[in-house]
Amino acid sequence: MHKIILVGLGGFIGAVLRYLISGVVQSLTQSISFPYGTLAVNLTGCFFIGMFSYLIESQAGMTTEIRLLLMVGILGSFTTYSTFSNETINLLQDQRLFFAFINITTHIILGLSVVILGRFTIITIWR
Repeated sequence: MHKIILVGLGGFIGAVLRYLISGVVQSLTQSISFPYGTLAVNLTGCFFIGMFSYLIESQAGMTTEIRLLLMVGILGSFTTYSTFSNETINLLQDQRLFFAFINITTHIILGLSVVILGRFTIITIWR
């Protein structure tokens, strides 16, 4: 039961952080044409999941409970693939094909790159 509570607590934290960070980034860009807030949240989540996944693989003392709280709870609710997908469909429906293409490619290419960057960062720090 305590594992479910950790995931739920992490989910609450991640959802609140997503709401706040996405809103701030979207507001700062003052863009109604492109979902910068979702992109920022997803790339940030990719960076941290890259770091945490390396820590788990290297047996760096990350317990099951910490993994559930951080990766399943916080990052699971912080990143938002469903929002990304919906925003892409909205761009396509509005016939903003260029922005839809940019949204897809930046999430995939930058997302993969930032996971690698997160892993590299923790490898560098952990030495």
